[in-house]
Order: sequence, then structure tokens, then C-alpha cells
Amino acid sequence: MNAIRPGLLYFVLVMGTGFLLGMIRVPFLVPRIGERWAELAEMPIMAVVIFFSAGYVLKRYPSVRFHGQSLIVGLLALALSVGAELGLAVVFQDQTLAEFIATRDKVSGSVYLALLVVFALMPRLRLSGHSLRSLLGVWR
Repeated sequence: MNAIRPGLLYFVLVMGTGFLLGMIRVPFLVPRIGERWAELAEMPIMAVVIFFSAGYVLKRYPSVRFHGQSLIVGLLALALSVGAELGLAVVFQDQTLAEFIATRDKVSGSVYLALLVVFALMPRLRLSGHSLRSLLGVWR
């Protein structure tokens, strides 16, 4: 139960940023450089957002600074993100789930899947960073 609010916050921070970037990507970048390159150009920005959002959530919610809890936060945010994206694709793009998956670009879609794994694991990965900094701070 301690992971629900942090998971929701992590999801909102990352998905909200992705939504805002999509408002730039779709009308401005896609017509100029194509879907694949526009999506690939957005992904490093999203990786940075994921990194900092995970750190913010860990800082704001000390109760999830445990290995299992931080992993639950990431997995909850991942489930919400995938559910939201698939739901929006089916509702707003008038596609079936199978059509949506089939129309994904192979290159940017593969990078996107890898970024989803990073998204799910980042709270746990950042937790290791917090622990290491804490140890180093004690030794100084």
C-alpha cells in the first residue's frame, strides 16, 4: 500500500512529460523528419525525465526506499503507463489493440520497449545510487 501514491506520482510525472512532448513531436517533428526519427529524438529526453522523476519520488517518499518497495513503484507506474497508452490508442486512434501493436515502427518500437524496462526499474536503480551516496556521506 505504501507504493501506490509514489507509483502514481512517478507515472504522472513521466506520462505527463511524454504527453507534453507528444504535443510537440506529432505536429512539428513527424511531418519534417518522420515518425521513427521523431520518436527516437524524444527518447533521450524521456530517459532523463525517467531518471530525475524516479529520484524525486524516492526523495519525496522515504517509505519506498527499500528494494522491494522501489521495484513495486516502478512496476505500478509501468502498468499504469502501458494501460493508459493502449487505452488511448484504442479510443482515440480508432484501432484495435492488435492493429496498434502491428503498426509500431520496428526500430523506435524496440527502443521504446527497452525504455519501458528502464522506466520500471529506475526507482530500484536510483535507490542503489541513494544508498551509495549515503554510505559515502558517512565516510567523509
